Amino acid sequence: MESTRALEALAVILAEDDLRNRFLALTGHDSASLRARLEHPDMAAAVEAFLAGHEPDLRRVADTLGLPPETLLGRA
Repeated sequence: MESTRALEALAVILAEDDLRNRFLALTGHDSASLRARLEHPDMAAAVEAFLAGHEPDLRRVADTLGLPPETLLGRA
């Protein structure tokens, strides 16, 4: 996933309690590590893997951003 798109998706994830809690639990990140790694390519990969792992979350984030889901998975 392109880094700008990953940041947009991450903003949606972090804005919603249930998505944020699941993302942090699954990735092992906390607020400090998120800030430190925000612009690293591995963060974009973590966001993409998170969304690819649960279609309802993928659709929810894509709908919020007004994008087709495949855009968030690097398929468009």
